[in-house]
Amino acid sequence: MKITDELGFVLFDGAMGTILQEQNLLVPGELPELLNLSNPDEICEIHKRYVAVGCDVITTNTFGANAHKMKHCGIGVEEVISAAVRNAKAANPKYVALDIGPTGQLLAPMGTMTFCEAYDLFAQQVRAGAAAGADLILCETFSDLQEIRACVLAAKENCDLPVIATMTFTEDGRTFMGTDAMIAALTLSGLGVDALGVNCSLGPDALLPVVQDLVKYSPVPVLVQANAGLPCEHEGHTHYDIDAKAYAQSVKTLIEAGVRMVGGCCGTTPEYIREVGNILKEQKTPVVCTPVRQTVLCSATRAQVLDGKVTVIGERINPTGKKRLKEALRNHQMDYLIGEAIDQTKAGADVLDINVGLPELDEPAMMQEVVREVGAVTPLPLQIDSTDPIAIEAGVREFAGIALINSVNGKQETLDAILPIAKKYGSVVLGLTLDETGIPETAQERLQIAERILKAAQAYGIPKEKVMIDALVLTASAQQEQVMTTLETVRLVKEKLGLKTVLGVSNVSFGLPNRPLFNSMFLSAALGAGLDAPIMNPMAEESMKAIRCFRVCNCEDSAAADYIARYAEETPASVQNATGEKSLRSCILEGRAEEAARAVRELLKTQEPFKIIDENFIPALDEVGQGFEKGTLFLPQLMQSASAVKAAFDVIKESADGAETKSRGTVILATVKGDIHDIGKNIVKMMLENYGYTVIDLGRDVPPETVVTATKEYQAPLVGLSALMTTTVGGMKETIAALKEAGVPCKVMVGGAVLTPEYARMVGADFYAKDAREAVKIANELFERI
Repeated sequence: MKITDELGFVLFDGAMGTILQEQNLLVPGELPELLNLSNPDEICEIHKRYVAVGCDVITTNTFGANAHKMKHCGIGVEEVISAAVRNAKAANPKYVALDIGPTGQLLAPMGTMTFCEAYDLFAQQVRAGAAAGADLILCETFSDLQEIRACVLAAKENCDLPVIATMTFTEDGRTFMGTDAMIAALTLSGLGVDALGVNCSLGPDALLPVVQDLVKYSPVPVLVQANAGLPCEHEGHTHYDIDAKAYAQSVKTLIEAGVRMVGGCCGTTPEYIREVGNILKEQKTPVVCTPVRQTVLCSATRAQVLDGKVTVIGERINPTGKKRLKEALRNHQMDYLIGEAIDQTKAGADVLDINVGLPELDEPAMMQEVVREVGAVTPLPLQIDSTDPIAIEAGVREFAGIALINSVNGKQETLDAILPIAKKYGSVVLGLTLDETGIPETAQERLQIAERILKAAQAYGIPKEKVMIDALVLTASAQQEQVMTTLETVRLVKEKLGLKTVLGVSNVSFGLPNRPLFNSMFLSAALGAGLDAPIMNPMAEESMKAIRCFRVCNCEDSAAADYIARYAEETPASVQNATGEKSLRSCILEGRAEEAARAVRELLKTQEPFKIIDENFIPALDEVGQGFEKGTLFLPQLMQSASAVKAAFDVIKESADGAETKSRGTVILATVKGDIHDIGKNIVKMMLENYGYTVIDLGRDVPPETVVTATKEYQAPLVGLSALMTTTVGGMKETIAALKEAGVPCKVMVGGAVLTPEYARMVGADFYAKDAREAVKIANELFERI
């Protein structure tokens, strides 16, 4: 990155909102970005204070300046951003960064905003910032990997400025949506950002483990803008528990870990940045770090490292030879494809192949939809499989992570069509050892094609670890002599080129009896030859037995734990009823909304609605919640299960024919006055409703008197208040005080990204809900006592 090349270390500014709050410039409910127009001198003065203490990069006051958040203010995005850049430049800094934050909405399928809609919002901001003269783009404070991908792509495709991307992590080392630092570093660097990192959430000491992983895997400079610890209150004023000198000393540890770009987030001021600048002067030279280079495929929540591990690529979402799948694609039966994805995941697949190539379909559109829907129900990385470059790009663009592109071959036209896509999106590419002359008969000739593919990929800037080779499996029934040629090619590719290898295992047995037996024997031989990733049916037990045995022999399955768990005794019966249909509880656990609705219709023929709820809905949601608490499931899976319950609940409501259904109790929810963010509140609402509570949702930017009136009207024993910004937490305290003053006999739980147990006590709340699962537990315990 040019900036780091010129400066070595780069010093960013600190918080804007903290100072605006101190100066009483923030009006509750008003967007801080509008101050660029109404109070330009004050905004410019804040920028000047940061420049005066040595900042290299000043960040514009445009965090929420997108068309979605500004749709009711009557002022255009371009006008606000132009004024913000002008105010920043007036401070005469070395560089001005256009600040872009999240949209404030959940992206589909969890929310209503599509990837394209988010992209368009960000693209408008980028074009406005570039036109106004910004020097770089800063995409910051994102927790959703898919949303920050939309922001980065919008920046890369709509300007030629450097792009920096930072995400916000919680104490468990993951973002709110479940992305860890390794996945963030690999995915964002794969998209071509010039720097990446972390901001907000935590203090610098708490961020150290995240930072160490970012530095370990990032090939580009790492930026850290931490909070000044936790917010607390003293004599009616909010301050943070880490002072400037302590903050700077903690930042020194981050610099010693390899960080090259530093600044501050919530709670930091020019005093903090001056102290950090002094630390940079003492350090003088950045630590040189060499990132780990591995072949990795990942989704937003799970990474599959291929180095030293056998990776099973599930083959069942591919219409070739599958009549039922073809029908599902033609009839747009997404539940069937979703079921195939879930079943393969449960059976032990590590990656899922997605091929929707039927001539009568709009393949790019179908690929995009299937990738989105499958990605919502499984944490596995995907292989985007097509002969159409447009369909391939549609798939990898929609996928939140690092996909495997299947495929290229030795033909130059194919290389020139697919490799630029792989480079743009940071994908891993699979090369088939064939060219214009077909599939060579000798292993040496196939090796030569593999070498040609590798050189072409490197010429496009794709590193060696992002190239895999398919040695091609031919049928033993028709080309028996080629079976050993394939295995020899695998050995040569591994030994001579050091590349990971892939084989479509089941091709070998075509035309032979007892195909599962032959497939498993060939698979064992291929694994011995060095095969890294078989494309196979993970529900073929013979082949999966071979995989699990090899993992023990190859020291992948430590102490044979997985093998013993699978085979020590007979596996319990699967969660299927006598008709072969999935049970309702299973559908909820797996997030199968359409199947859950069908299962409820069947159960209603013999069971009362509340028995179905008590014996299926609640236990399944509890099980998902326990997985969420343990960190084995993440927010996307939690919400998919909640959506399945909603679909099932709707069937029960329909069957009641308008009759009132019994509620477990009434809960009031609101995002407090001055705060327009409601993602967390909406998730809590969905979860509470699924547990049978009546939720009165007052919306966002809700004044205290509205909460008081609603709580009285509905006689609600529990009120839930949400805030995302530190500047609006005061609204919580005001609302709780209003409830107490009015004598309303209710309890209050609070939550939000900036909230802590200490802050909850400070504002007078009865309960602190760190997430939606905790909110449900609080409600359950409270209403059981009433």
